[in-house]
Amino acid sequence: MSARKSTGDAGQGDGRGRRLVLRGVLLAVIAFVVLGFVASGCSKVSTAPDEVRLHYAGGPFEAIKFEKCISPSSGATYLGPGDTSYSYPFGQRTFDFSGSPDAESKPIRIVSKDNVEMEVAGSATFTLNTSCQTLRRFHEKIGLKYGAYFGGSESSDGWRRMLNFYFKQPLDRAMDAASQEFEWKKLFNDPDAKQQWEQRVGQLARQFIRETAGEDYFCQPNYGGSGDCGDVVLTIQKPEPPQTLIDALAAEQAAKQQNLAQQQINTKVKTELESIQDLVRVLGPQGAILWKAIQDGRVQVVPVPQGGAINITPQSR
Repeated sequence: MSARKSTGDAGQGDGRGRRLVLRGVLLAVIAFVVLGFVASGCSKVSTAPDEVRLHYAGGPFEAIKFEKCISPSSGATYLGPGDTSYSYPFGQRTFDFSGSPDAESKPIRIVSKDNVEMEVAGSATFTLNTSCQTLRRFHEKIGLKYGAYFGGSESSDGWRRMLNFYFKQPLDRAMDAASQEFEWKKLFNDPDAKQQWEQRVGQLARQFIRETAGEDYFCQPNYGGSGDCGDVVLTIQKPEPPQTLIDALAAEQAAKQQNLAQQQINTKVKTELESIQDLVRVLGPQGAILWKAIQDGRVQVVPVPQGGAINITPQSR
């Protein structure tokens, strides 16, 4: 009896040992999973007043899918393990092509009707369409391609590259097309021609921007997310020709002014000659000379009594 009991106790002890080992392994696996969860961990994001975010759920072992938009000025939003969010600007933004150090682009080059190359500086003011589903389409079609979202390592470069493609190229096309209708002097010097050119550029630019983007992603500066998207607002400076042409135009204007002045001098001389001819016809040559001398103050007229003598003495000058 004691031998059998002893053998049974040993079996029970082995069973308990195996269960303890299995429990330890299970706890280790759970701990490993928990640590992995924590490592890949949850995160939280919040948005500034000029920012909107797109939240995508998913991780290494599941498909990534769109979750929701996070509105401006939102408090902490928790993202699950593997989730991502992408930040985009909310409110007015500008594509600056003035060529200044912080501008997105250099001035745009155009060619006039008479084949003169000119430079145009300016800006395009707009609001990114942050209506949730529209912004999602923009992100998936354009934003991801260029890395145009903010907060990442390539946010500034990506946003700039995106604007250069979706703004600069349409603007370049629009300005070139409109400039073929005007000569360079009119674009540079004629306010009416410049106004017509600006209107034409505006029409073509808005058309080409929409065509390039494929949808109304870029709206008028005060767009609030509902209703008509509106048009991008363009501010463009007077086209500038090469400095050599500006100098030549200035010389041409100076010559015109000199010619006008000479014409006025000639007119005055002609009038004076005609006046002298009239005096000669009336007074004779000597009388005309005397009249002219009196008018110029070179001869003094002294009244004398009737029958008296008179001496005429020219004044020394």
